[in-house]
Amino acid sequence: MITVSQSTYTKDQIIAWLRGLLAIAWADGHFDPEEKELITQLTENELALDGDLETLTPITPVELAVALGEDKTTAENFLRTGVLVAIADGVYSEPEAILLQAFSDALGLKVEALKSLEHTLYKPEITTAETKKTESIAHPHPDLLQPVRVWLDGMDVKEPRVAKFICKMVPSQCPFERDVKLFGRKIVHIPPLCKLNPLYEQLVGLRFRALSYLADDCGEDISEYI
Repeated sequence: MITVSQSTYTKDQIIAWLRGLLAIAWADGHFDPEEKELITQLTENELALDGDLETLTPITPVELAVALGEDKTTAENFLRTGVLVAIADGVYSEPEAILLQAFSDALGLKVEALKSLEHTLYKPEITTAETKKTESIAHPHPDLLQPVRVWLDGMDVKEPRVAKFICKMVPSQCPFERDVKLFGRKIVHIPPLCKLNPLYEQLVGLRFRALSYLADDCGEDISEYI
């Protein structure tokens, strides 16, 4: 008989965790209706929190560190999900990188993988040709990203609400291309995620581990995530 796993985090930790992810989602000034709906669903369903999205505000690095506590595994797993939020759409921006580093410093972590992730930074000033912009952020030399690949692959999913967040955040199949708009103006065109994101295999692998944990360890029905 399968025993449903209990949460290893307190409600306050989960709220702080979510506020940290919101801070990352808002870091580049772009928070579209789809992202808002996703966070709302996570708040009401997967994370089972009282209140709604409007009552949650981005958290500061110091506040996050206090709320999560001193356990380094918890801190590092938060940072991994933060990276997941930052790169899920294939565009890793400088504001996101700065905030992730600030979170890492406040949590007392020294994650070299964050440095290698900077090779995927979106830098619109380097060229005016959209195709070249896409190539520059999507295809850094494979060896440069090996540290972050290993680091993301090292996340062991052992918390039901975090597992559900991952299953929601990472699409079950390569999504279609889309335009990202800010105040009604297109600021970037995103090709299909699987073609753009050099860490897509890591995201899919993390999603698979989350699904396996929910099904095998928690005994949950995962059909809604497939």
